[in-house]
Amino acid sequence: MIANKVAIKKASEIIKKGGIIIYPTDTVYGLGCNPFDEEAVKKLIKIKGERNKPLPILASSVEDVEKIALLTPLSKKLIELFWPGALTIVLKKKPVLPSIVTFGLDSVGVRIPKNPFTIELIKDCGGLLIGTSANISGATSCRSVDEVLKQLNQKLNLIDLIIDGGETEIGVGSTVIDLTNDEVKVLREGPISENEIISVIKRVISY
Repeated sequence: MIANKVAIKKASEIIKKGGIIIYPTDTVYGLGCNPFDEEAVKKLIKIKGERNKPLPILASSVEDVEKIALLTPLSKKLIELFWPGALTIVLKKKPVLPSIVTFGLDSVGVRIPKNPFTIELIKDCGGLLIGTSANISGATSCRSVDEVLKQLNQKLNLIDLIIDGGETEIGVGSTVIDLTNDEVKVLREGPISENEIISVIKRVISY
């Protein structure tokens, strides 16, 4: 289905019924479901394949992020500077988020994507959506629906809707930083470099 308002409405209905969607973001294509629906999350993990990493969550607003994660002064400053954008921030999670999403860890990776369509989609789906990349665990992330179909062709019967938004703008996964100890630890360098993050912190934040 082409990325438009009709697709958003259809996706919202599917997510609220416990379904699974594939959707475009600013970085790569995402595999999504309602993070509060444990059965849907189990189904998503089955599609993704064996993994021992937590599932990241995309949000439509900072207010939505605060429903599941504890913001710190440092995280608020980085959010102000880098969101919406390709920076996933790992924060302490709130108990309301099922542990299956984080594989038992007390933290969760969150971000707001820099893509108006994706934000509207997430908003219509309740404000929070699992945002793991739409590929088999360990394989290359997908920048287009064609790439998704090639990778997940054996799992398509488990997916309720695929939204085609064309080729994603960035094409690689987001940068991931851990702020659970209120210090910056880069877990994965992506579109935003570690040097860029550190230089911004030194410029605007005094420890």
